[in-house]
Amino acid sequence: MTGVQEIMPKKAKATMIETLMKNQPNTFRSIFQRKKSKNDEDSSPTDSPKSIPQLSPFANSVVARCSKILQISTEEMQQLFDSELPGVNKEPETYSRSLLEFCSYQTLYSMSKRPDYLSNKDFRRLAYDIMLAWECPGSESEPLPQETASCSNEEVEDKEEWSLFYSNSTNMAVQFDDKKTVGPEAFARIAPACTALADIITVHNLFDSLTSSSGRRLHYLVFDKYIRSLDKIIKATKNALHPSTGNLLLSEGEIVLEVDGTVPTQPVLQHIGISAWPGRLTLTSHALYFESLGVGLYDKAVRYDLEADTKQRIKPELTGPLGARLFDKAVMYKSTSVTEPVYLEFPEFKGSSRRDYWLDICLEILRAHKFIRKNNLNETQKSEVLARAVFGIFRIRAIREAFHVFSSHYRTVLTFNLAESLPGGDSILETLLSRLLMINIDGIQRDASGSPPAKQQRQSFPIFLLALSQLGFTLQKEIAYEGDAVLVGDIWAGETNPLEIVVRQSISDSGRAEAAQATVDQVKVEGIDTNLAVMKELLFPFLELVRHIQILASWEDTKKSTAFLLLFCYAIIRNWTRFIVPCILVFLAVLMLCRRQFGKSKPLEPFRITSPPNRNAVEQLLTLQEVITQVEALIQDGNIFLLKIRALLFAVLPQATDMVALLLVFAALVFAFLPFKYIVMLALVEAYTREMPYRKETSNKWIRRAREWWIRIPAAPVQLVKHDDNKKKKS
Repeated sequence: MTGVQEIMPKKAKATMIETLMKNQPNTFRSIFQRKKSKNDEDSSPTDSPKSIPQLSPFANSVVARCSKILQISTEEMQQLFDSELPGVNKEPETYSRSLLEFCSYQTLYSMSKRPDYLSNKDFRRLAYDIMLAWECPGSESEPLPQETASCSNEEVEDKEEWSLFYSNSTNMAVQFDDKKTVGPEAFARIAPACTALADIITVHNLFDSLTSSSGRRLHYLVFDKYIRSLDKIIKATKNALHPSTGNLLLSEGEIVLEVDGTVPTQPVLQHIGISAWPGRLTLTSHALYFESLGVGLYDKAVRYDLEADTKQRIKPELTGPLGARLFDKAVMYKSTSVTEPVYLEFPEFKGSSRRDYWLDICLEILRAHKFIRKNNLNETQKSEVLARAVFGIFRIRAIREAFHVFSSHYRTVLTFNLAESLPGGDSILETLLSRLLMINIDGIQRDASGSPPAKQQRQSFPIFLLALSQLGFTLQKEIAYEGDAVLVGDIWAGETNPLEIVVRQSISDSGRAEAAQATVDQVKVEGIDTNLAVMKELLFPFLELVRHIQILASWEDTKKSTAFLLLFCYAIIRNWTRFIVPCILVFLAVLMLCRRQFGKSKPLEPFRITSPPNRNAVEQLLTLQEVITQVEALIQDGNIFLLKIRALLFAVLPQATDMVALLLVFAALVFAFLPFKYIVMLALVEAYTREMPYRKETSNKWIRRAREWWIRIPAAPVQLVKHDDNKKKKS
């Protein structure tokens, strides 16, 4: 009986597993079984490509797959590489990586000619495996785990198959298998080969956004999800021209990029003056459209042209009901084509990520058109620039919808926005312009090997425009290129593109600027008293110098004051004063160099400051009010001084005007006939000897008489005119 009892549960368990496998065949197949690809079934040992000795086993497997796609043997591909790129460094690691890039780029170019290549799982898997192989290309490289090579055959059919483990967090995928991940350099070299996936200018920021939660290592599931989302966005954009957008009256070549305000719970409010109205906002490659919501229907769209040169400005702004500035959730549009600024509000309960997203994509289109107008580009070059901006918006939409992260959480992946914010961004745009000016719209004919000639790879072609047209979008009516053309990207096998060089330099400068800014943020303190204490300590050497000069000028020690006066007068007479500033600068330079040479190992000690007593909020407000009152008093005194000068110039008090005129004539004669050094010396002696025992009483008397004379001078009249609001409304 005991044996029967042990057998029965086993049979029951087996029956349960069989039942689960019947009900969930895809899930259990992905866990317990390896699916054989068609290539494994069809290929035979005699047809398998020969391995290249310089490549690692995994790199050989990638090149073998490339040779099957291009229908070229691996030997021919290596011979073609050696003949077309003879100047490549022959170091083993460099040679193998350049050979891998050469084969991979041609394969990705060939596969990207298909309109639906983003939805092709073979393309996604191959692109990722190329990145893995790029990190260990040579035969002497550290081999990847054995599962990595076999992973190329374990395809993920749809989201349901891997949602068992990774439905909530892609970070779990990296923790589950952190060895099969890609680093930033491999991603930056391979991803831009496919124009839709990445731009060479923003590829590093794209990698940061994809790996924000995985320690700067890219897992295949994240990469796959990104491309799936990008494919979904592109297909949705192609189908955006429904009857619902028919009242926009789009011009030829205008592409709808984003629409918001269609959901009743998330409207877009347009504020003009004190009036506000909900509606639908649409961004295209040329303009912004707002359609006010009427009685169940949208009214005729108002077009805000982003292409025209109308001194347009787009910036974040506060808005609220009846023109109140309450909520930081709006975008302001201003140009000479509108009578007053237009505020587009994006209400949401928490944060302003929705507004920030729209601000980014609107600025990207606006800056792209500014770049076009500034450089006076022709039609094809203009379309290429817009296509670059369009792909950037596709990518930011894909990241936003796939991973629910927003532009405020990572650096922008929009090309022209990034060039505007990066240090040296103008150099990036200049390099981009030099490439645009060399654009050749003629197609590249493939030779029998399926690879374009190496010399023609250096020519510039509208790769973004051609890639956009192959995906089904039309920015330009006619594009003169052959249907069998190979789209040569911004990256070259075995070489570094000038655009890539300037981007790396700009990123390096940006890193140093961010590190410096971090130190600035650390030393910022709050409170007026605390900031004044910090400033007082920092200016302590100068304050001490001023204090010592004041002591000398007070003639408390007659010998020291006399010696200082005689020494300074002698220096002025001998023209030594011209060496004072150069000597100070040289002294500071020598001090800095000595500190650099002998203080390398010593960290900079923190600047110690005694903080003032803590004050509550009311005391700080009173202090702030006192400071504001003092500043206001200084401004008032300055205005009174200027008004009295105006009264003297216009002879409001004739006697005072006569006296000032005579003094000005005497001063003019002094400056005309007396050398300037003697004038400086006399001014110094007069100011320095005011506190001498022999001059103190007389000086005080003259200062008192001058002050009394100045008080008797009246100020010129001032009339305040109120602002005319009716005049503004009429205009």
